[in-house]
Amino acid sequence: MVDMDYIRPQDLAGALDFLAAHGPDTTLLAGGTDVMVDLRAGKLHSRYLLDISRLSEFRKIEACNGELTVGAGVTIAEIYASKTIARHAPALQKAAAAFASRPVRNVATIGGNVAHCSPCGDTIPPLLIHDARAVVVSPRGRRLVDVEQMADGPYHCTLRPDEIITGFILKVKPDEVEFVDFQKIGRRKALAIARISMAVMAQQQPDKSIGFIRFALGSCTPTPHRFRQIEEFLLGKVPDHRQSPAMAGLYGKTDRFGRKPGNWDMRRLKDIFSLPAFQPPGLPAF
Repeated sequence: MVDMDYIRPQDLAGALDFLAAHGPDTTLLAGGTDVMVDLRAGKLHSRYLLDISRLSEFRKIEACNGELTVGAGVTIAEIYASKTIARHAPALQKAAAAFASRPVRNVATIGGNVAHCSPCGDTIPPLLIHDARAVVVSPRGRRLVDVEQMADGPYHCTLRPDEIITGFILKVKPDEVEFVDFQKIGRRKALAIARISMAVMAQQQPDKSIGFIRFALGSCTPTPHRFRQIEEFLLGKVPDHRQSPAMAGLYGKTDRFGRKPGNWDMRRLKDIFSLPAFQPPGLPAF
């Protein structure tokens, strides 16, 4: 284990001052569920460990003017318990319920889950269907970054060494949207790392055709992202098995991570189409 100096700033300004001087040599510590594993494995070689877990600027959850703000230091357990998130971003709450074990949920933060840039980060697909942006601050100022652009590859974050994510701004769920879901498939039913995860927000018209949809996948691509081509394809259609071949073709054009085309594509699409919103009465089941 490498020797590191532990630093705990009193406020965000103090953290930014430290990063201005030592950013390239510093690792941020929020929940620590990934940092401590990497530290014990000898994968961290930073000179400093900057603890930002107690900064009050990172802890808020609030909804205002059609936007939901979630602080980067909010824990997964707090997301699960939040009535505000349950109302405005229910898929994010469902992802929190499926996230690791209770002890991990009690300390892991949404900011850390996003910044770790794992292809299987559970909170990322729900953030994507809400067009979430990360609030990023540095000694140079503040900028907003689409969560979809936070990673440019597996475990590779686009943040600069002197930047910190302070929170996320989500568009709240439209009132007319009735179906929102998060699901993940792992090797077991509990405490599993996702082999594929999915967040969807959809609304059907009176004729059962899809009038609104946002759809994001994790774990099966180098970085989680919205499948906008599939969204556009489904608009105006009544979902049934006849769409699967065309959707598989669209999915096959994506840059997938560790997967091969063919039967795997079709099985996962069937899993997605088996959701209640995609099985109107009278349509044949898969």
